[in-house]
Amino acid sequence: MKQLYALALVLALSACASSSPDVIQRADTQRMSVVEDGVVVSVRAVTVEGSQSGGGAVTGGVVGGLAGYGAGGNQRDSQVIGVLGAVAGAVAGNAIERMSTREDAYEILVQLKNGDRRAVVQAKGTETFAAGDAVMLITSGGKVRVAKAPAK
Repeated sequence: MKQLYALALVLALSACASSSPDVIQRADTQRMSVVEDGVVVSVRAVTVEGSQSGGGAVTGGVVGGLAGYGAGGNQRDSQVIGVLGAVAGAVAGNAIERMSTREDAYEILVQLKNGDRRAVVQAKGTETFAAGDAVMLITSGGKVRVAKAPAK
């Protein structure tokens, strides 16, 4: 049973990848980034839907199946309750994964110096943005983030 809990913990933690602008992925270090200067036009709060990798459903199904199988009296009852427990566990695990990976974010509309506009959705970080703020769009590895421009 301890191994089962360890497996559940590993799967749960693997689903906790961050999209925070304050957390840089290891693969993005020591890469050249393109930086564009701009000004915030507008900011609105949004919610980024949680992911459903299947890890929560698998973990919930295994835990529910084992718990259900151990709850039955005779062999046939144990099997039926085990299957029902697996299905219920998979549904619950999937919902837990989706809710635990949901993030509060901002949609930031930026006007670049050349007049082009860009919209970027990023998780809330330590920086806050308001219309009129001087910012930089930083593009690295196909990902874009918004950061406040340094004071001149």
